[in-house]
Amino acid sequence: MPRYWWVNQNQTYKAEVGGGYMWSPKVNKDGGFNQFYQNMTEVSSGDIVFSFADTFIKTVGVVSAAARSEEKPKEFGKAGDAWDADGWLVQVDYEELANPIKPKDHMDVLAPLLPERYSPIRADGGGNQVYLAEIPEPMAEVLLSLIGRQLDVTLEEGQEREIKNRTDIGATEKYQLVLSRVGQGQYRKNLEQHEAGCRITGITDRRFLTASHVKPWSKSNDFEKLDGNNGLLLSPHVDRLFDRGYISFEDSGALMLSPALPAEVISAWGLSAGLKTRPLKKEQAAYMEYHRTKIFRES
Repeated sequence: MPRYWWVNQNQTYKAEVGGGYMWSPKVNKDGGFNQFYQNMTEVSSGDIVFSFADTFIKTVGVVSAAARSEEKPKEFGKAGDAWDADGWLVQVDYEELANPIKPKDHMDVLAPLLPERYSPIRADGGGNQVYLAEIPEPMAEVLLSLIGRQLDVTLEEGQEREIKNRTDIGATEKYQLVLSRVGQGQYRKNLEQHEAGCRITGITDRRFLTASHVKPWSKSNDFEKLDGNNGLLLSPHVDRLFDRGYISFEDSGALMLSPALPAEVISAWGLSAGLKTRPLKKEQAAYMEYHRTKIFRES
């Protein structure tokens, strides 16, 4: 099960969220122990992080890698002058909220759920002087529920209501399913265990790749929505063709071009010039069979 963390990023929000990480010193400036810095070493891949800045939770992230030793980021500038340069860096896949939530407006439900020790905020909603604090699951469930109300607008008509009304899963599971719809969170992490880059362009820099479902999200069950075998990492223009059935793949990894795909697109995007192939695994092939029969345009 994931753990839940609250990170205060007032001074470094843009740098950390923009760079996809959290960073803290290992100890206080005088060399003393700091529990909130120690917490960086307890974070695990798959944990959920609530990013708090300027009295709002502006971003929610999923940890993608455990802490590693790293010097203080240069982009902190003068913001980190009081901190020791030797620190911990944790990679996080962030999702910024269109409408940040203000915890102080919800303390009627959050106050009874605050951690007994090392709480990131007080019962009145004011912030404490902490960096990274663990919060209990019930508190995280409430936050995810509040946040989920706005994240669900990315879903197609009817899907928001379907997920929100389910009683067989909790807010965390609902949140992961929503993130999987936009190719983020646990789904993307699972996919990256199977795919290293785009099968067409060869791009491996994941900042420029889309996590695309093979069997569409709307047609998948809960397991399939998060299954890394049900996806490909694709360059955005290739993802567009794949999603609309203009291309597909044989089990051998060979590219299939739809007769409906214009010749000028094939030529301009280099879809027919000596592409390298990599066979699909058996688990991937089962999903690709669905894509070939249900999504691929035969004419």
